[in-house]
Amino acid sequence: MSVRQLQTSFAVIGGGLGGVAAALTAARLGVRVVLTEGSDWIGGQLTSQAVPPDEHEWIDRQPISPSYSRLREGIRDHYRRTYPLTERALRSATLNPGAGFVSRLCHEPRVAHLVLREMLSPLEASRMLTVLTDHDPVAMERDGERVIAVTVRDRRTGDDTVITASFFADATELGDLLGLGGLDHVIGAEGAGETGELHAPERADPLDQQAVTWCAALELRSEPGEPIARPPSYDRWRTDAPPGWPGPQFSWTDVHPISLRPRERPLFVGNPSGAANGVDLDLWRYRRILARRMMRPGWDGTDITLVNWPQIDYWRRPLVGVSAKETALALSEAREMTASFIHWLQTEAPRADGGVGYPEVQPRGDVVGTADGLAKEVYVRESRRIRALFTVTEAHIGREMRGDGAGSALFDDAVGIGFYRIDLHPSTSGRNYTDIDCFPFQIPLGALIPRDATNLVAVNKNIGTTHITNGAYRLHPVEWSIGEAGGALVAHCLSTRVTPHAVHASPERTADVQRLLSERLGVSLAWSDAIRTQGSRGGPVVTEF
Repeated sequence: MSVRQLQTSFAVIGGGLGGVAAALTAARLGVRVVLTEGSDWIGGQLTSQAVPPDEHEWIDRQPISPSYSRLREGIRDHYRRTYPLTERALRSATLNPGAGFVSRLCHEPRVAHLVLREMLSPLEASRMLTVLTDHDPVAMERDGERVIAVTVRDRRTGDDTVITASFFADATELGDLLGLGGLDHVIGAEGAGETGELHAPERADPLDQQAVTWCAALELRSEPGEPIARPPSYDRWRTDAPPGWPGPQFSWTDVHPISLRPRERPLFVGNPSGAANGVDLDLWRYRRILARRMMRPGWDGTDITLVNWPQIDYWRRPLVGVSAKETALALSEAREMTASFIHWLQTEAPRADGGVGYPEVQPRGDVVGTADGLAKEVYVRESRRIRALFTVTEAHIGREMRGDGAGSALFDDAVGIGFYRIDLHPSTSGRNYTDIDCFPFQIPLGALIPRDATNLVAVNKNIGTTHITNGAYRLHPVEWSIGEAGGALVAHCLSTRVTPHAVHASPERTADVQRLLSERLGVSLAWSDAIRTQGSRGGPVVTEF
């Protein structure tokens, strides 16, 4: 094992959407950046974790920022340029390659990775940006409240790189730097006595952590194929019926996240290659990422869907706040659970025609960059969270706490906007779904700044939210906006020689960062009053293209 030294102005540790947005923004503003990522793909939940973007209903008519719009349009343009789309699909301004109804842009994870690399390419060529994939953080050096260096280890060689920088961003999926550096942070659920939240548990519970999911890509072939090998733990998972669930998790019966009543959602309703009509909301079309009907006749491809379904949500063990051995065991079990579900789906799942098993459904590893069709990384919904200068609570965004029509709180230090229902999946404490309506919200600058570190910003799911509000701030476009704001903040701090704390303490300096975001970068910092007070009561997104 060798050790090398690397010095830069801004080190972004973690290459998910927040990390990419932070690095992209800072580099475009003239800052030299090093971006590291544990996977060999950048993009996090959009790519290596293989989750199509969960977005709000206004995403195509009130963009959050030009850079996020470039990402979305870059994905659409890739399909327009390289796929044999029908004339109707080509003419659609809001092309949805998978015609899935979870999002207005259901697409293959590998395409998003290609587009993200393309967005970073000119910055890498100019040496404003250095990207180190396959590198995990393993150590942090601090001098009081200042981070001096972070060591990352190459997964392929075991070699270490010690990165020194003026500023750092924790963009990791689990808030790794917070643990490595011993920074003050929160794990799991806060108690209602601390946050005053209507839906918080009575007492704090660090082990109340949302389910993770090891996603997978499947295609629908015209002929049956061979089932995947039976996983060693198959018998355990095929019969496992967790408390609060209406029966075995491997079934077409799950729990409605709002009513908590059992509901039936089959794999297919009617013709699996047909169009969703707002009623036939089956699992196959739910996260379908490539629809054969979008292509001209003669195309040899198939329908492809992304499995991120309740059947493979894993909440048996937590990932953080436990030993490395326990974390590794949880990841191993989550992965085997998904493999077991695929085997069950192919061999034992009840069919609509009265038979069992769907051998015509087969893994598509190339879509997610693996040999077995399972995603490169586990999909993480919750991480360590900083003790921030400001923490967003349910009282700031929740419809029930604020009153119908009141809208979300307005933050004087807003640096972005976002929206998603407060969506908490079953947890490692035994809690079932918590699904709460909320209003479109702003991202406050103070939520990105730790209390006890002067040159570190948080730009992923590790910002100053609570266990409850993390359920709304954790999705794709919000994470991008958080990263973009963090990159702009660091660029401003470097040019003015001040700390993030000094910026937050000064309304004038905060306004400078807001102008940098809104005037130079075109970022939206506020919703229209009509949207902010309206919100959305949920429901599927059904789009043809």
